Amino acid sequence: MSVSRREFLAITGAGVAAAAVLSPLDLFYQKAASGQVAGGAGYGPLAPKLAENAKELAGIIKDGLDLGTTPILELPPGFNYTAISITGQPMHDGGMVPGLHDGMAAFPGDKNTTILVRNHEVGSNGSNPVVPSNGIKYDQLGGGTTTVIVGPDRRVRYQYASIAGTIRNCAGGPTPWGSWITCEENVSLPGASGGVTKKHGYNFEVPATASINVAEPIPLVAMGRFNHEAVAVEPETGWIFETEDEGDSLFYRFRPNVKGDLRSGGVLEALKITDARINGLTDPRNGQSIIEAGTGSANTVRGIQSLKDVPLEVTWVTIDNPDPADNSTANRTRTQGRLKGAARFSRGEGAWFGNGVTYFVCSNGGDAGKGQVFAYRSDLNDATKGTLTLVVEAPANSDGTDSTLAAPDNICVAPFGDLFICEDGSGTEYVVGVNRDGELYRFAANVFNGSEFAGACFSPDSKTLFVNLQSPGITCAIWGPWTRKRA
Repeated sequence: MSVSRREFLAITGAGVAAAAVLSPLDLFYQKAASGQVAGGAGYGPLAPKLAENAKELAGIIKDGLDLGTTPILELPPGFNYTAISITGQPMHDGGMVPGLHDGMAAFPGDKNTTILVRNHEVGSNGSNPVVPSNGIKYDQLGGGTTTVIVGPDRRVRYQYASIAGTIRNCAGGPTPWGSWITCEENVSLPGASGGVTKKHGYNFEVPATASINVAEPIPLVAMGRFNHEAVAVEPETGWIFETEDEGDSLFYRFRPNVKGDLRSGGVLEALKITDARINGLTDPRNGQSIIEAGTGSANTVRGIQSLKDVPLEVTWVTIDNPDPADNSTANRTRTQGRLKGAARFSRGEGAWFGNGVTYFVCSNGGDAGKGQVFAYRSDLNDATKGTLTLVVEAPANSDGTDSTLAAPDNICVAPFGDLFICEDGSGTEYVVGVNRDGELYRFAANVFNGSEFAGACFSPDSKTLFVNLQSPGITCAIWGPWTRKRA
């Protein structure tokens, strides 16, 4: 499950059109050599801890347990956490903290504060909905986002609903221009159950502002109508990469007409693998080719482990109708792409730009069905080209139990280059790290209940990892010796 330092550098270092410039990961290695950052597999064994603000939490009962007397997380030695912004607590706009905390990003605020913009994966009739202070909603539904202002002491300064009336806001991604793109993981049409009156399956943009400001709920139609999961923005180009939570999903790219102006329209595309090295690969379950007859579409779900750590040449095909009027198979964006040879991925989940590449997660891909992480690198000289590399494929243990990683979901890149991945499977859920050698390690465990982790992101000052327990809806702020030497 590990790759060499040289291989990891080849994947995520300065590769295409930038060989003379040190990449973020190259700089990371320079710091590592001088002892400024951690090394080794992980931070040590996990142990249950009470929240640092346990006295403040005393008497708050969730899942029948008192948050002031029950450990929520297991963490390595030296790490601590606070538990903040809990479902049902009053907010400063007069509403209550909604439920089902999900994707999230952190932005810099005044006086060393952190602005968190956070999704809530509430359905059409879900409990604890997002209720905007100005009453403006996209539709009469319960999903949306909240914005939480966190002080340097990791306590909430104030919080408010920042977009509302959407449905199942699962993940999304931050932009370099200071906003959050929230994604609907639902494609309901008017007349569907739950009081749906508008088309769904869109992205919406939410400015990351400290003052109470409910975003105008305008769907970004040109970015596609499909079962969205997450997005990642490439800073240099302004291109936006999108994942789709379906068993036969595509990996999309949106190139806006005007960089940074997502309402200006643009072109939606899907990734196609053109590298000849995929020819002859077969699905280990049935021995069939991973290349679909007639379309040339490569199915990356099984059978590509032999090409792990190998950058594969790709191109992009255009999605002619990014906003299908119905949900018929023929009109789906993924059907359109696959007919042009776009590659298939199994349940695209989290996405994040870092180390010079866009990482994205496939929740149940891989020969063991335990999950994959890919890295895409653009060719900045030719928009039609790029490379795709499988950097993590989780195996099953020999006894059939889960490996170190199972059912990966949200992902972020730490300031020191490691990947932090939130699990959404069964049993005990973990935040799993991937270090600079490609080794996996468990960083945090949910010992409160069986809920998934979601929304991992680091504060602008790099000192705090924020992460959500989706249910009962708790945001945790974790800090500790990030740069200590690891064994």
